[in-house]
Amino acid sequence: MMTMHAGRRVHHRQELRVARKPGTRAEFTLFDVFYEDGSQRSNRRVPSEILGGLDGDAPASAVIEEQDRIIAEKSGSPASPIKSMRRSGGTMSRR
Repeated sequence: MMTMHAGRRVHHRQELRVARKPGTRAEFTLFDVFYEDGSQRSNRRVPSEILGGLDGDAPASAVIEEQDRIIAEKSGSPASPIKSMRRSGGTMSRR
């Protein structure tokens, strides 16, 4: 079946391609997190824009603690305190 769209004939199954503006792409840094109970979570995403500067990776722990709080609320299980964390594929850093 053919239809008219913007003066063009288009097959019913054919999709129209629309130009889109490139969106701002959020970039993340991944962290491996080690908890006091011995558990580990890998590849925790932290916005790269908050890292660096004088504080280095310190702001990452606040972001991950907030993520853990939200997860704990939804799951009904208490969050374990963070023992240490490192950038995924990096060296260990103590809190």
